[in-house]
Amino acid sequence: MNQERLFKVLLGPHITEKTSMTSGTATQVVFKVATDASKLEVKKAVQQLFEVTVDSVRVVNMKGKTRRTKTGLGHRSDWKKAYVRLAEGQDIDFSVAE
Repeated sequence: MNQERLFKVLLGPHITEKTSMTSGTATQVVFKVATDASKLEVKKAVQQLFEVTVDSVRVVNMKGKTRRTKTGLGHRSDWKKAYVRLAEGQDIDFSVAE
C-alpha cells in the first residue's frame, strides 16, 4: 500500500460509550475511516501503523443527520466507520501516557 494512502485511510479512533464497552470484552477497536476506504485497505493500514495482527474488519456507512438551523435545514456529512477485531493477545491503547 502507498505510504501516503496509508495515512489517509484512518482518520482517527471513534471513542464512544458503546465502543468502549465492546473493546472491554473483545479485542475490538473502532476507527473513523475515509469514505472510499475498503476493508483490505483498513486492515493493512492498522497492521502497518500500530504493528498488530488484524483478524477481521467490518465497515459501516453512517448517514449524516439532518439538522434544523435558523436559516433552514442543514445536513451533516456522511462518514464511514470500521470495526477492527485484533488477534488474541493484541491491543491498541489510545490513552495518553504522561
